Amino acid sequence: MRTVKPFLCASKHLAPLRWLSKPRNCSNAARASSGEKNKGVSDSFRRQVASGPRFQDFIKSPPVTLAVNCEHTDEHYLSEDLGLLGDARKVYFETYGCQMNVNDTEIAWAILQKKGYQRTADLKQADVVLLVTCSIREKAEQTIWNRLQQLTAMKKKRLKTNSPVKIGILGCMAERLKTELLEREKLVDVLAGPDAYRDLPRLLAAATAGGQQASNVLLSLEETYADIMPVQHASQGRSAFVSIMRGCDNMCSYCIVPFTRGRERSRPVSSILEEVRMLSEQGVKEVTLLGQNVNSYRDTSEVQFCGSERTKLSRGFSTVYRAKQGGLRFSDLLDLVSRIDPDMRIRFTSPHPKDFPDEVLQLIAERQNICKQIHLPAQSGSNQVLKAMRRGYTREAYLDLVDNIKQIIPDVSLSSDFISGFCGETDDDHQQTLSLIREVGFNVGFLFAYSMRKKTHAFHRLQDDVVPQVKQRRLEECISVFREEAERVNAAVVGSTQLVLVEGESKRSAEDLCGRTDGNMKVIFPKEDVAVQASASNTAPIRGGGYVLVKILSAGSQSLRGRALSHSSLISTPTPSCDGYKKLNLWRDPPTGLKQSRVFFLAHLSAA
Repeated sequence: MRTVKPFLCASKHLAPLRWLSKPRNCSNAARASSGEKNKGVSDSFRRQVASGPRFQDFIKSPPVTLAVNCEHTDEHYLSEDLGLLGDARKVYFETYGCQMNVNDTEIAWAILQKKGYQRTADLKQADVVLLVTCSIREKAEQTIWNRLQQLTAMKKKRLKTNSPVKIGILGCMAERLKTELLEREKLVDVLAGPDAYRDLPRLLAAATAGGQQASNVLLSLEETYADIMPVQHASQGRSAFVSIMRGCDNMCSYCIVPFTRGRERSRPVSSILEEVRMLSEQGVKEVTLLGQNVNSYRDTSEVQFCGSERTKLSRGFSTVYRAKQGGLRFSDLLDLVSRIDPDMRIRFTSPHPKDFPDEVLQLIAERQNICKQIHLPAQSGSNQVLKAMRRGYTREAYLDLVDNIKQIIPDVSLSSDFISGFCGETDDDHQQTLSLIREVGFNVGFLFAYSMRKKTHAFHRLQDDVVPQVKQRRLEECISVFREEAERVNAAVVGSTQLVLVEGESKRSAEDLCGRTDGNMKVIFPKEDVAVQASASNTAPIRGGGYVLVKILSAGSQSLRGRALSHSSLISTPTPSCDGYKKLNLWRDPPTGLKQSRVFFLAHLSAA
């Protein structure tokens, strides 16, 4: 078979490019005749073009020659869009839900402050009202709907006085209910999902200039706001939240978080250390590391962190996703953060029980400034319910983990989450939950009746078959048992001396101060001058943000009462005894996985 070689030919008659095959038996005479014909057409075409309209005939004015500016400038090629500036407009924030929403508020405020907005604590003075919302339960969403009705009434009154106000919804509810929020009586002007806070200036500008609703609820696989330093509002130098990761991959059947906040992504360790160091310099005495599954943190942002070691899970636990590999893990980050300021407390929330390998527990036990308090969400004490929830563990595995934690950290304080009335829960399942609460002995609990959420696995696959009255009864029984056990656990510290970080004046009495222990228990004690240090004769008043030693005199289920003895610090307070646990010297013999972080830490110090 003969090969045909294609080539491109551009016609002079402006025809499209065509595929042509090599001509076969074409005589010279035929080719000459074709050439003369084409030449005649070409001459005619040139005459038509020459006598026709030119480009200048289609524009309103002649072209202007611009002078070339060859001077060097450091200014950005794209100048600041003046339409996005706040022009000193006042923003009022209301924050609902978890600690992550508190941190999101600080991020959103940092972005708006940079654009010239001002913050106000007076709703009447606000030009913009932003609600940072939660979608974890129906009750939380209903609270927002009710608040929107109130704000809409205020908005209508403000229109009559020629001082309009814009209302915005931020966070999880913006993503989950975007259609309802924009269409239901048009209660909001701006919607911004958890990954769209950078777009707030543009959204507010569009809503203000055009008078139309503006929204961005797109989720991101990369956004961690690592380059934005959150701006705390009236922090008074006591405590701060630091977000280390966003999103969740666990896909528990009852939970909406993976659908409102997206997949897990971890913030680079260098930016976290920078923020913690800055907070330390500002005098902050307690930092809480935040994440939806905070202890599954894994930074793979740098090539040197991309090792081959897989995630180590707690014994007897599993995941619905493939084991993650490489990067700096939570134990590495916790090690690095705890070294920045030995007089700064470190907490973290909210973890998943599956991500507590021994190296994390050993680090908590060893470091003086890592609080001996662990949040360990159980959700249920029934294997049947835990399986339906897709939690990845059994009751027995959970209790084994509790025993392991108490063995490594004998003075640990435990808190937990429980859901009453989940799909298919029987009275026997409920009794197993009550027995788990009694067996573990938590001192703090967060308990709720189940609320089905759209998009979740439970919504598509399970039946919400526990009636509301039964849910409420079981919840009340769980709360009652929880309080009994918390009071018993707290009574064990009566007579002891606890190091307390002072938060400020008690809400119930101006004569008292309040603060929190290492185990995160609230302590109430009289406001009085105490010794500047143990055994000292001179005294000084107690101020918020400082440490004091408090003798515990009585205990309830939710708080302790005592009397301050003296001022103190983390450095000067003896390490609590850890009988039955052989301590490690982490500088000389770090647990497996921490060696790499120590090398990075030293390199980071030398570069700082």
